[in-house]
Amino acid sequence: MNIESIRKDFPILERKVHDKPLVYFDNAATTQKPKQVIDSVNDFYSNYNANVHRGLHALSEEASEAYEKAHEKVGNFINSEWDEIVFTKNTTESLNILAYSLGLDLKKDDEVLITKMEHHANFVPWQYLGKKLGFKVKYVDITKDGELDMQSFDSLLTNKTKIVSVIHVSNTLGTINPVKELIEKAHDKNALAIVDGAQSIPHMEIDVKDLNCDFFAFSGHKMLAPTGTGGLFGKKEAFEEMNPFLFGGEMISSVSVEKTEWNMLPWKFEAGTPHVAGGIGIGAAVDYLNKIGMDKILKHEHKLVEYALNALKDVKGIQLYGPKTDKRAGVISFNIADIHPHDVASVLDTHGIAVRAGAHCTHPLLHALGVEHTVRASFYIYNTEKEIDVLIDALNDAVKIFGV
Repeated sequence: MNIESIRKDFPILERKVHDKPLVYFDNAATTQKPKQVIDSVNDFYSNYNANVHRGLHALSEEASEAYEKAHEKVGNFINSEWDEIVFTKNTTESLNILAYSLGLDLKKDDEVLITKMEHHANFVPWQYLGKKLGFKVKYVDITKDGELDMQSFDSLLTNKTKIVSVIHVSNTLGTINPVKELIEKAHDKNALAIVDGAQSIPHMEIDVKDLNCDFFAFSGHKMLAPTGTGGLFGKKEAFEEMNPFLFGGEMISSVSVEKTEWNMLPWKFEAGTPHVAGGIGIGAAVDYLNKIGMDKILKHEHKLVEYALNALKDVKGIQLYGPKTDKRAGVISFNIADIHPHDVASVLDTHGIAVRAGAHCTHPLLHALGVEHTVRASFYIYNTEKEIDVLIDALNDAVKIFGV
């Protein structure tokens, strides 16, 4: 990977923050956008802005073709058919669609199995619906090293389990979970398997056929695409059996006072006017990532994580969380002595460094680790070891300021 060449594709990396060069380490929240993606969105709005599937005029036909082509690109990216890809506004919406579309059919004796590592988007909907409808939700424990407790998973998975929904890569710890093994175990109990791929699809090759998951939820904006973009893969047979949750235009084929019939896939689950520009932007982002190569991206991030973990160990008072490098994606969470994470992040900001400080929408995970908040640094394709050196210097400055 030619990192310097890649960095030139991202206009925002040219700016300064507090008179310091921007060091963007908040990629788990959202990634920056290359000019190729920005140009694709500008091109849509400048030259063929129109609603899709609604008109016979040239602009609508051009927009529809580009929007459908984006579905095809994403499908090829994760080895699925194009009509198994539903565009949503983010992983959160994708997981909520699944929770309500599938959860409303669960009975009181049914069980849903999730983990204490989940992002709130894959935790709260199941918890809420379980209490509302009476089905049972079980929570897999994590180890002290921030990995899933497989004994806990095996003991909680029963013949009553109807749905297993797990995060692929932890957005707080970077833990890479053995989802293929979990999916196999779920299917052995005839349970549906859902994967939250928000933090995996931007960083590693995803093959949904090899994983054999029933559903795979992801965000486009975490993989270089515009904000407000995401998607949901579903096996065709699973999508066909599942009722939609969002209703309105586009998702129907016919409506009468007697009944409504759903549209064909994937439009059955894309109610209303979609984020056409965003969908086209996802297609452009996939083109960009394919040009680099997902294998190279993962190797680059492992190199950065290993470098960062070794350097961070020398920061006075630091506490690192999460697994070893070979089981971790490009995310590192830490605390420094009794300095509040918000204070650490504020000092880093004065050095031009953007990180996340807080609970990262994973309260149950942090409670299991015995902490309330952490500082999180997350890396991507345009980050460098030199930027990590800037981070270390800034953390040492925070240590001096707060007298650790």
